[in-house]
Amino acid sequence: MSLRLIFMGTPAFAVPTLTEILGQGHEVVACYTRAPAPGGRRGLDLMKSPVHQAAERFGIPVLTPKSLRNAEAQAEFANFGADAAIVVAYGLILPVPVLEAVPLGCLNLHGSALPRWRGAAPIQRAIMAGDKETAVMVMKMEEGLDTGPVGMAERIAISSDMTAGQLHDRMMVVGADLMVRALAALSRGSLGFTPQASEGVTYAVKITKDECRIDFAKTAADVHNQVRGLSPAPGAFFEIEGRRVKVLRASLVEGSGPAGTVIAESTIACGSGAIRLIEVQPAGKSVMSAADFARGNGLPVGIQVG
Repeated sequence: MSLRLIFMGTPAFAVPTLTEILGQGHEVVACYTRAPAPGGRRGLDLMKSPVHQAAERFGIPVLTPKSLRNAEAQAEFANFGADAAIVVAYGLILPVPVLEAVPLGCLNLHGSALPRWRGAAPIQRAIMAGDKETAVMVMKMEEGLDTGPVGMAERIAISSDMTAGQLHDRMMVVGADLMVRALAALSRGSLGFTPQASEGVTYAVKITKDECRIDFAKTAADVHNQVRGLSPAPGAFFEIEGRRVKVLRASLVEGSGPAGTVIAESTIACGSGAIRLIEVQPAGKSVMSAADFARGNGLPVGIQVG
């Protein structure tokens, strides 16, 4: 049985889920997304979100309220008469009147093994912490931050060199399939929900600028995880002679020396162990191999970076 749905999402991560929902024959009566923001080459054009653009291609009405806390916005939401709402990285808090406006609830696609990594940056935090496994989950939303019961989950292994970008892309596909399976069960009345465990709760707070600078006094494993977790954006970085260099890919290698010292070609000593740079992006330039950067800009053995 097809459902009458409201879709709420903003980034490219959410688009495959919207596409899959429509492909399964569900009716999406409205898309809620963040309002167009300045962008383009000079930041002068107003850029519509990926979900906004996709919804327009499908002929779905698009709404971009700044808040859902006022009575007018809540009445507009309720007037769509949807059975449920699907939320994928929307970006606005849903107040209780919105959560209660759809009889089958608001289902959120969340990229972590809840209750681990509730919050805004679960993909990055899982990799930065060195987690070996994560999950994508369909959760029934309630007033608390990612506290609702879980209806379906799919485990995803995190390989030792996987970046946040790679995990994001994997979750984007797996999550879309998971959500349409959850909706199929919901339409049959067979989607059960299990409360989250009260133990093991961690929070994936937003990434700050301060966390992006590499501290080579940390272990090589910690630095490697920081690089992976922040790649491709916002990117972990170091400075060499006043020039900022993002590190997008690196590997763990054997080696020792004063922390932050280049001890071999593209290889920097850490508090313990060392990392070998593979792919970097100097400020104002395109992504390049670390070998090309070293040849063109100088990364001589013995120099200190940080």
